[in-house]
Amino acid sequence: MQSNNFKKIAFAVLMLVVSPALFAHALWIETKATGTKGKAQEISVFFGEYADNDITKADKWFSDLKEFTLIVISPSKKETKLTAKALENKYQAFFTPDEDGVYTIAMHHKVKDVYGTMVLDYNSSATVTVGIATKGNEATANSNVISLFSKDVINAKQKNKVTVTASYDGKIAKEQKIKVIAPNGWEKELWSNENGEVSFTPIWSGNYMVEFAYTEKTAGEHNGKKYDEIWKMATYLIAVK
Repeated sequence: MQSNNFKKIAFAVLMLVVSPALFAHALWIETKATGTKGKAQEISVFFGEYADNDITKADKWFSDLKEFTLIVISPSKKETKLTAKALENKYQAFFTPDEDGVYTIAMHHKVKDVYGTMVLDYNSSATVTVGIATKGNEATANSNVISLFSKDVINAKQKNKVTVTASYDGKIAKEQKIKVIAPNGWEKELWSNENGEVSFTPIWSGNYMVEFAYTEKTAGEHNGKKYDEIWKMATYLIAVK
């Protein structure tokens, strides 16, 4: 009996240590910032800690995380669902652009299992510009409940200010903490203004990741298990020239 009690206590302590690590990680999309009509565009989905270059191997993703939904929204608002396949350290998908403008790639997944008393809800997005047209370069292309967007992403360059807008449940997200991660792992935490905006000036070229997490204090039941809150995260790729 004492042995069983010890195991229960040990497991409870382990969950206190492990569970925060599960939702501290993020899902994110990586792709080239520009594409070409008629040529396949690669989309990669990673899980881990972007800042630390800590990438979890695809066969080690927890729960049903691999069941994420990945769609591409064309400049003319046509939606195409993509099928991703597992590689060693990521999931990979392709789409072929057929018009000029800005394509939005959006990923969403609500994890099947409840961790502690928390539901985990992952969201990510990126854009691909084809040709010189700007059609489709708008926040409403991404219908995820939590999202990030920047019109500046199509021309992001070193030493030029980039402004990012955070949205939650169809409204601008005021006074929220937004994290910007540079290609070398440097991080900066910013707070959105009354317009839901944060701005930063990239020093280096390469891929910047912007993260916005929000915890919704609401109770309910998810797949037969009770929860007290829903943790939602959005990641957004900005390729700086």
